[in-house]
Amino acid sequence: MRASAVIIPGLALAFLAGVSAAQEKGTLDPRPLPPLAHPNDPGTPAKELFGRARESAPLDPDPIGFYSRGCLAGGAQLPVNGPNWQVMRLSRNRNWGHPELVRFLEHFSARASHASGWPGLLIGDMSQPRGGPMLTGHASHQIGLDADIWLTPMPTRELTRAEREEMSATDVVREDLLDIRPDVWSEGHLAVIRAAAMEPKVQRIFVNPAIKRALCRSAEGEAWMRKVRPIWGHNYHFHVRLFCPDGSSCKDQDPTPAGDGCDQSLAWWFTDEALHPRKSGKSWPPMTMSALPAACREVLKAD
Repeated sequence: MRASAVIIPGLALAFLAGVSAAQEKGTLDPRPLPPLAHPNDPGTPAKELFGRARESAPLDPDPIGFYSRGCLAGGAQLPVNGPNWQVMRLSRNRNWGHPELVRFLEHFSARASHASGWPGLLIGDMSQPRGGPMLTGHASHQIGLDADIWLTPMPTRELTRAEREEMSATDVVREDLLDIRPDVWSEGHLAVIRAAAMEPKVQRIFVNPAIKRALCRSAEGEAWMRKVRPIWGHNYHFHVRLFCPDGSSCKDQDPTPAGDGCDQSLAWWFTDEALHPRKSGKSWPPMTMSALPAACREVLKAD
């Protein structure tokens, strides 16, 4: 972990800002974004273009590029209600994904409910209709294979629109970030994350380091733990990432390291360097279309 520590703190603030934005309340009165004055200008941030797409690209389904640098053709929309799920923050219009992700969530929500005893799952951000960079929040979620699942059990009733926009997810991490909150963390949380990690289509699961620490106390040595990776933020939800479907245009993330992750690599996350990353003073310009695969231009144009 030390080898990457030089790089990681510089990205920590971006991660934390994205996670914070992802937890912000929605609105009951979403307003369309104004048209761009110069949409074809090469300097226009890609997020401004993809953030204005309201429907998926009518193309064959394909996740294009990488999770943090790509787009989505032929996206499908997860219904806002299901037998064992409800979608949150509807005003964001981020309940889109590759059809494989939609099918996964429909299947997994039932399995997670059975494993945990929860009525179901609250689904947070997936992707935009055509994927791509988002106006707020995540650096990833760009190709329709990522989904955030709240660490709050679904209620036994259908949530109102106002509740979906305004209620907060459950923070399961202590204020000092060193461990979970024992008054909140439950066997149900463990069961839901375990069920996700045991799904063959899941490539990685991102959780707060304190959650990984709690999981290590209960499940050290279990094979599925290899998929559960610590990262900044993620104290209100866990992030599920699927493998690229066979024959698709996307690039899988590198394989997860060997072992269960309950070793010194986890200990680094509780050092001052990781808990209090220093500002680097650097800033990164917004991603433009030139940074994305060429096929993403066709995804934007398709109608």
